[in-house]
Amino acid sequence: MAQHTRRQCRLACRKRHRRRRPGGLVHTVERLIVIVLFEGVDLLDVTGPPEVFSLARRETEEAAGYDVALAAETMDPVVTAAGVRVLPDVTFEELTTRSIDTLIVPGSVEVDSHRRVHALVDPAVVKRVVQLAPRTRRITSVCVGAHILAASGLLDGKRATTHWSTAQQLAADHPAVEVDSDPIFIREGNVWTGAGISACLDLSLALIADDLGEAVALRVARQLVMYLKRPSGQSQFSVPLEQVSATRRIEELRHHILRHIAEPLTVAHLAEHAHVSDRQLTRIFKTELGTTPHAYIELVRVERARNQLESTDSTLERIATACGFGTVDTLVRAFRRRLDTTPTEYRRRFRTTPG
Repeated sequence: MAQHTRRQCRLACRKRHRRRRPGGLVHTVERLIVIVLFEGVDLLDVTGPPEVFSLARRETEEAAGYDVALAAETMDPVVTAAGVRVLPDVTFEELTTRSIDTLIVPGSVEVDSHRRVHALVDPAVVKRVVQLAPRTRRITSVCVGAHILAASGLLDGKRATTHWSTAQQLAADHPAVEVDSDPIFIREGNVWTGAGISACLDLSLALIADDLGEAVALRVARQLVMYLKRPSGQSQFSVPLEQVSATRRIEELRHHILRHIAEPLTVAHLAEHAHVSDRQLTRIFKTELGTTPHAYIELVRVERARNQLESTDSTLERIATACGFGTVDTLVRAFRRRLDTTPTEYRRRFRTTPG
């Protein structure tokens, strides 16, 4: 109870302006960051952002600080999807009369018997987000929390992202939302949406950069042992995981492609491996993956090349050979076609190991 009282006192004293006065005194503005808690919430969505914001406070003395509060319907412990219990700092009702700098809405999922992932949306949580939104300067979702924002009407007419596994569900459930499952985060005015799992760190760094500047965000990234603070446009997922097939035959073909990516892979070769005709193979790829065998193989090769460009010092010639492109020219053309950039430019922007 004493701890709860101290938290209430801190929440009641937010509007302290940070100004250097003639006597040298500095008054702090603390930005109230509220993270929504509910039963079954994904744990990393809740714990990741506070770590990032706490490092921002450590990295700068002259800039505004952050104060993170975990909010729930009651003060009872909340059981996360990982089975870990989390204690709220404040109830939603206590926040309805307060100004919030940033509202972070995490998500929750269920997996059915076919291992299909579905985002869960609790109407009670949606109602609370609707209540708090008008009092909030900036609203964000982490991972499948975008489904809650969409159900609140906050994404209508906006472009938004979410975890790739529920992007189709988001688009189907909310036609007024322009769903883009590729970027790791998207900003639309004062509404930010983030992609899955570890992308919550990238989103939090972007929020710090927006508040305090890129230099502070980069210092925080170094403390997190994140060599690179990824920009919003970077893709959130690997191409081979983009679509999930329901048949063993296509899954075996996909694994075969990954194992033999450096070798010549023709439709005839894959058809022979799958014991089907060339035409049937093409039909299978169209039905299961929505693309042709040739296009899928190129996507996998581009993804493999991206990984090598990000994490190795290999030359373009070596990468082209290892990924099955054969020549650097073929590699460059594939990158321009798929990513609208060159391998050299991609490495410059997204390299994750020092040169």
